[in-house]
Amino acid sequence: MGSLGRRTLFKGAAALGLAAGLPDMAGAARATKIAPGSFAPNWDSLVAGYKVPEWFRDAKFGLWAHWGPQCAPEDGDWYARQMYIQGSSTYEHHVKHYGHPADTGFMDILPTWKAEKFDPEALLDLYKKAGAKYFMALANHHDNFDTYNSKFNPWNATRIGPKRDIIGLFAKAARARGLKFGVSNHSAHAWHWFQTAYGYDPEGSRKGERYDAFKLTKEMGKGKWWEGLDPQELYAGRVMAMPDGISSIAEAQQWHEMNDRIWDEYPPIANPAFVHHWFLRCKDLIDSYKPDLVYFDDFDLPLGQTGLDIAAHYYNSSIKWHGKLDSVLTIKAVVPQHRAAVVEDVERGFRADIEPHPWQTDTCIGDWHYSRPLYEKNGYKSAASVIHRLCDVVAKNGNLLLSVPVRGDGTIDEKEQAIVEGIASWMARFSEAIHGTRPWKVAGEGPTQVASGQFGEDAAKPFTADDIRFTTKNGALYALTMGKPESGTVSIASPDAAKVRRVEVVGSPQPLAFTQGTSGLHIAVPPTASHDYGVALKITGEGLV
Repeated sequence: MGSLGRRTLFKGAAALGLAAGLPDMAGAARATKIAPGSFAPNWDSLVAGYKVPEWFRDAKFGLWAHWGPQCAPEDGDWYARQMYIQGSSTYEHHVKHYGHPADTGFMDILPTWKAEKFDPEALLDLYKKAGAKYFMALANHHDNFDTYNSKFNPWNATRIGPKRDIIGLFAKAARARGLKFGVSNHSAHAWHWFQTAYGYDPEGSRKGERYDAFKLTKEMGKGKWWEGLDPQELYAGRVMAMPDGISSIAEAQQWHEMNDRIWDEYPPIANPAFVHHWFLRCKDLIDSYKPDLVYFDDFDLPLGQTGLDIAAHYYNSSIKWHGKLDSVLTIKAVVPQHRAAVVEDVERGFRADIEPHPWQTDTCIGDWHYSRPLYEKNGYKSAASVIHRLCDVVAKNGNLLLSVPVRGDGTIDEKEQAIVEGIASWMARFSEAIHGTRPWKVAGEGPTQVASGQFGEDAAKPFTADDIRFTTKNGALYALTMGKPESGTVSIASPDAAKVRRVEVVGSPQPLAFTQGTSGLHIAVPPTASHDYGVALKITGEGLV
């Protein structure tokens, strides 16, 4: 993490020409006002007035297209940053396929993102079939490129690459299918994340030669594909470029880790123009598309007071749109005193037990950005593991948001298609035990436990058929096994004080044979009634819920 003090050392952005590349701020004056209403831009107001809408609590499962120009090279995550770090595999990929980053930078990748096979209707048909109740699309990433018809950022998908309003098309397709629609905004970190583009090779034949962002100006675009665009606006301005004199790859990588990879939510003191520009873009995104959910890739509201301004604007706008506050805003690692103001998002992580507040975990079946190497080595999560994760999360008062990486042409590959179809096969039979449910008195039982925290999924052990998770709805208790019962019997210890009257497989009206005694509830499940990923049982009786 970075420190606020270190940022005071950077040269001013205006002195470096960044402000000159931004839209006319005087002309944007009207866009700086937040919507009037009951929410003020401070934490006390947000905490006192917010309540998570029931649609989100009922939805439980969402799918996400984390899709933008960084998917075009098909080389995985953080391409726009890593391609400028000599020694990284991304740098090697870029040099091999596109050229040296002093000659061919990330801005030259943008036109290669064609989205020529993009069919949002077909994709959303599949996702609805898989049981998703909401869909989220990436509006921008740390690469600072907007995938929507941005009024304040000419580096956007309507002008470059697809030359279409990706967010608008996704929103239309999602809402036509009855899905709630969300947008993810990651761009608040572009000001430091993209500083690698101003660096250089510390070793080799082109040692010391600065990369493209360091030298490009708006005037240099005359007669080129990017005529009229300012590269400094895309790259966010040179405020903390790697200094001269670094002479080894190891030293350069260490410098980047300690300086421009900082990850806190303070606004950059040296770059106020970036903060104001971000506010205009984010407010435009909210006003233009009226999203049901806004996801910030931030460990607090982004950019200090600016994030509070946006949160109040979004909540007040939601009341205006719907007649009530019916929207969700997510951030990560929320401090306890702010927890009631937002929905906490846990990236690639878990919660150990039932949480008092609704929450969300987001994960991906592969890399966040499409990776051909991962596809080739069969590195995706299985459909079974996704279902088990969903059951665990829902039992603990959470939602699962799952990303399926999209290729640069706008399609998912056949392995991803099969995974989503597998999820759909289980959800078609057992989603009654997921959608619209609430936690029971305990989350579950069984040998596999998970620890609370961000980014913990790689260390977690796979769930087994002996693991069971519980949900409730309309007076019934649902027991979900995390695998196919091998013995044909499901044994549950937890409902010991209740009198069970009936057990059935979700979706089947036929009662199952069971016994209940001091050793628990033992249910006979015919092999044909189960599923390879597990079975959902509906239990009714006296004293259960």
